[in-house]
Amino acid sequence: MATTAVRPRRMTGYQWRSLVRGLLFVSPWVIGFAAFTIYPLVSSLYYSFTRFDLLNPPVYLGLSNYVEIFTQDPLFRRVMGNTIYYVGLSAPLGVVAAFLMATLLNTRIVGRSVFRAIFFFPAIVPAVVTAMVWAFLLNVQYGAINATLRGLGLPTIPFLAKPSLAKPSLILIHMWAQGSAIVIFLASLQDVPRTLYEAATVDGANAWHKFWHITIPMCTPVILFNLIMGFIGGFQNFTLPWLLTGGGPNQATEFYSLHLYRNAFNYMRMGKASALAWILFVIIVTLTVLLFTSSARWVYYAGAEE
Repeated sequence: MATTAVRPRRMTGYQWRSLVRGLLFVSPWVIGFAAFTIYPLVSSLYYSFTRFDLLNPPVYLGLSNYVEIFTQDPLFRRVMGNTIYYVGLSAPLGVVAAFLMATLLNTRIVGRSVFRAIFFFPAIVPAVVTAMVWAFLLNVQYGAINATLRGLGLPTIPFLAKPSLAKPSLILIHMWAQGSAIVIFLASLQDVPRTLYEAATVDGANAWHKFWHITIPMCTPVILFNLIMGFIGGFQNFTLPWLLTGGGPNQATEFYSLHLYRNAFNYMRMGKASALAWILFVIIVTLTVLLFTSSARWVYYAGAEE
């Protein structure tokens, strides 16, 4: 049988006018997205292949910046080691801390709303204020914690002044500031069907069995989300280490974002800084893909077909 070609329908005048109006309404967002997102991305990719100091025109160097980072930069391995150590511990420990605190706040306790507000409070406090508070608490000479230890006749702890303790101290601060993750976990916990707990009770399951076999599996999608956000935020962590330690002591907290900042604004090497930014982008994307790939083995989606 012969087939008749279907001609595309031409837009009427009214449809053209509606299209133009729609484009005009979204044009501020489109222009802003192109100017403040697309253009900086493309520019940074181009600058990563150049020598650029913001004062002189960029000079094309090919892959020289990338070769220098991996073969000639004496700090790159130290920076990557510090960053992997921090991210590898802070992201999962932050998720565990947030999940356990959310579980406690989901129980029927007196003053539950007050406790929820207190635990969420660190999420709305500016990072600068958080750094000032923890600098006061952890300082060796006048810090509140060490003053208490000194008053009890115990030795002081150089939380931020000793290389072996600086990164664990920052990890503890990260675990404390989990207000946003706690709220997300609370919403997930309240969405777990009560019928599952009732059926488990009938079958003789205790509290631990319910927590391990019902609560955790039903919250694994949110655990995956918070874990990914923790890894992304950890690789880009800048404010707290910059304000509390400045990358020290002895470069113990010289993380990737600090190293990138120094190359860009201290050494005026925008080309190398752009290359560092794109390397970080590739690392984050790769890690995110790996987490999503592995999620098929341990993430349970309610209602999904086997």
